[in-house]
Amino acid sequence: MTITRPSAAAPSTKPSPARVPRDRWKRPLIKVPGATKPVPYTRCTTYVDCIEDKSGLAKWDRRMVLLGAAHLRHLLPEAASVDLSRLEDRDGLNALADQCVEAAGAHAKQRRGTHLHHLSEHVDCGEPLPTCTGADLADMGAYKLATVALNFTTIEQLVVVDALKVAGTPDRIAHYSGPGPAGKAVEGNFIADLKTGSVEYGVLKMAMQLAVYAHGQFYDPATGQRSPLPDVRRDWGLIIHLPAGTGECTVYWIDLRLGWEAVQVATQVRAIRARRFRLKPLGAGSNCVLNDLVDPGHGL
Repeated sequence: MTITRPSAAAPSTKPSPARVPRDRWKRPLIKVPGATKPVPYTRCTTYVDCIEDKSGLAKWDRRMVLLGAAHLRHLLPEAASVDLSRLEDRDGLNALADQCVEAAGAHAKQRRGTHLHHLSEHVDCGEPLPTCTGADLADMGAYKLATVALNFTTIEQLVVVDALKVAGTPDRIAHYSGPGPAGKAVEGNFIADLKTGSVEYGVLKMAMQLAVYAHGQFYDPATGQRSPLPDVRRDWGLIIHLPAGTGECTVYWIDLRLGWEAVQVATQVRAIRARRFRLKPLGAGSNCVLNDLVDPGHGL
């Protein structure tokens, strides 16, 4: 089956066939002029994560572990026998918790989201959909209707921000002409991201993520060449919310100016965390303590 956009041609830039090399921490390795070896860049989602309020996520994770444990009761005696003073036992307990999260279906939601991302690329490229369920077709129909005013020019193209040493892949760049967030007419190219889970929380992180992309350059993993984005707007971006299995889709404006302001805060937080901090016993000498906790160039 083919779901196509009635007024939009296929995107001018499809996903790059070249794979991005990564290090053991899965950081993308980026060719930098003047460097003899590729440099590990921080993933965009990791970079902006440092100022996110994770209290909701932590509670969700605990709920998933508890639900999973209810299904995997045979793991409870093993969990009760661990010695948390031993590092290897902690790793084992982490592995048991991961099994519980999987049993609770948390990873299935992630896989479902990845599946919808894949289907949406077929829709935007005017290609036939692979074998789908009825729920898939309902989701893709809703996606097409909600985004009919958007002309996607770029899909899943790697972007780097060299000043931050950050790399990431925005889902789309879309050209749009019509009413803007204040109701007045706007036109331009906008960073757009597809979200298939809840958007009730994490709006600031989404704004930061899209703002980083808007300040980046395309990067070709095969050649290391950079090229400019197509005059992307840096004031507003678009969140395409397609909650999996609902047959509903809504496009939201998101403020990238606030997002970029928060990125500057994240940069400061990361710089502070990279500094050397140590605890010293009382009486070891105040100068030693200050040398560890305060930049010597600033003093008090």
